[in-house]
Amino acid sequence: MPNLTVHESAEDYLETILVLQGRNGLVRSIDIVNEMNFSKPSISIAMKKLREKGYVDMDQNGYISLKPEGRKIAERIYARHKLLTKCLMAIGIDEEKASDEACRIEHVIDDETYEKINDCYDSYLSTYQAGK
Repeated sequence: MPNLTVHESAEDYLETILVLQGRNGLVRSIDIVNEMNFSKPSISIAMKKLREKGYVDMDQNGYISLKPEGRKIAERIYARHKLLTKCLMAIGIDEEKASDEACRIEHVIDDETYEKINDCYDSYLSTYQAGK
């Protein structure tokens, strides 16, 4: 896998764009403002930085889209978020707290640890489903 190391905040923005695209189709800066509860100037600065790094594009109508490298990062972080949330919920953490905790963990966990957690969760599901 190529080195996809970026700052946590950039990962959060890219993940948010991915989620909003899945939910709404088209994404504008105001959608990110509303989703993340950040100020318009903060989002504007962040989108400029992400464009400069080649992670996103913005068309003449202000719609934001992920470029291939930005999509790769966003999908990686979102997959981690979903798995970690499910794992935390499986051990009894309520969904909101699990999602919040997963958001913090997803940025610091290395690939090997993530893969082992993924394998463990798959094994847990197989065992759980076989027992039904």
